[in-house]
Amino acid sequence: MSTRTRIAFLKGHGTENDFVIVPDPENTIDLPPAAVAALCDRRAGIGGDGLLHVVRSAAHPEARHMAAEAEWFMDYRNGDGSIAEMCGNGVRVFARYLQRAGHVTEGDIAVATRGGVKAVHIAKDGDVTVGMGRALLPEGDVTVSVGERTWPARNVNMGNPHAVAFVDDLSHAGDLLSPPPFSPAAAYPDGVNVEFVIDRGPRHVALRVHERGAGETRSCGTGACAVAVATARRDGADPAATGVPATYTVDVPGGTLVITEQPDGEIEMTGPAVIVAEGEIDSVWLESATGA
Repeated sequence: MSTRTRIAFLKGHGTENDFVIVPDPENTIDLPPAAVAALCDRRAGIGGDGLLHVVRSAAHPEARHMAAEAEWFMDYRNGDGSIAEMCGNGVRVFARYLQRAGHVTEGDIAVATRGGVKAVHIAKDGDVTVGMGRALLPEGDVTVSVGERTWPARNVNMGNPHAVAFVDDLSHAGDLLSPPPFSPAAAYPDGVNVEFVIDRGPRHVALRVHERGAGETRSCGTGACAVAVATARRDGADPAATGVPATYTVDVPGGTLVITEQPDGEIEMTGPAVIVAEGEIDSVWLESATGA
């Protein structure tokens, strides 16, 4: 980028999990990790938990094999610039951008991700539903601790590991700045996302979450799914056994998600997706910020 060029961006969030959106249908914009980190910096950049690079599947080498199933590829990056397979809240915001840009309309669409093709539904009321796959429930007892308190936790894997603990008060989770200790260590060799959960009413819970590598976050889509599954099993509900879907309302610090586990094990997450701004990135700033 030796001269000033126009690079469009938008800013959006799903239950306050926020993202910088960079539309780039033909995959012509170079976004090295340093550029992504600069854009996601909350003081020196635009600010976001991650970046949604919007590319046609056929134009991206990692997504060409999915182009027949999904026209658009969510090239998702974490806020530090690293590459991630999937982000449930991010997919909802990605779909909202595609709708805003006129690429799709309400109804069913498919979005390619590094975690595979995801089924998405854009409802007339504005909410977006994402198919999040199936949960695995590894055997074995797990505990998590904060200070002097220790709780039994449910081990749930949503493609990433979760430990779900039911507590009497969300304040018992502490400040969640450092990872809550867990046992046994062998249960989560690569660390774990820890959810602390309270009951709010029938099939209605609230959580706080420590995401591994990030601390407490305003929303975690896979965490909300893990919590819904763990709560269903605690309540004696298993859709695979009964043939009846189980739906839970899950309050996260940034809003509310509705999670449904279907009898075939598929989990659907429904929630809001909001575009809050759009503009242009200064390419000269980006060049200097990344040392290009």
